[in-house]
Amino acid sequence: MLLFIFFLKPCITLLSFNSLNDNRIVGGTVVEPYSIKYQASLLYRDSLFCGGTLVHPQWVVSAAHCWRPNQLMKVVLGEHNIKEKEGYEQIFDVLLIIKHYQFNYWNLDNDIMLLKLDRPAVINEVVSPVILPRTGTLQNFARCTVSGWGVTSVYGQSLSPELMSVDVDYFADCWYYYYFRITNNMICAGSTDGGRDSCQGDSGGPLVCNGRLEGIVSWGIGCAYAFYPGVYTNVRNYVSWIDWVIQNS
Repeated sequence: MLLFIFFLKPCITLLSFNSLNDNRIVGGTVVEPYSIKYQASLLYRDSLFCGGTLVHPQWVVSAAHCWRPNQLMKVVLGEHNIKEKEGYEQIFDVLLIIKHYQFNYWNLDNDIMLLKLDRPAVINEVVSPVILPRTGTLQNFARCTVSGWGVTSVYGQSLSPELMSVDVDYFADCWYYYYFRITNNMICAGSTDGGRDSCQGDSGGPLVCNGRLEGIVSWGIGCAYAFYPGVYTNVRNYVSWIDWVIQNS
């Protein structure tokens, strides 16, 4: 399946879906095991394909473009090394998936979905929900952290077995990098010099700034390019929707 995007830039006329960081950590390090307690891994036919974030004991948020039939999906919390069974994992079936009703597959606007787990997670020293951004504002160049099991080099093919994270900067002028491709429901984060970004394998995962979930890994051009920061779903625009879904589903 291809996603065709047209830009008002020379040499970039159309891109395949894969080139837009379909699963999407470059420039990062392995995290202290179980230190990112809200991190979830999404499995499709028992293979990791996207990340997610625990926002409630029974609900995980991810990117809508990560949707798969819920009967074929599982969610894992308390995970560090995806190649080993370490004893802290909590594995869930998915009862229900709710994509945002205005999700646009072609431009990835409203790229957010909620997954209801088959039972509440056990909240403990390695599993805990993230805080949503209900107050305050996000300042330009705020330091944020993105995490996942994605590939660790621009041209890499293999996922990282261990959970990794990288610090990135929030860019308030996201439109400058992508012209009309950006909507008000998207934010950008990366490095002005490149070298730090989410990449293939990280889609749907968390961008956390000042301890709050500000973004969901959505798309980008390549990985860690200097003038193409990663693009994230702007979680602030969806806090009321998240609350409503959890209360009414």
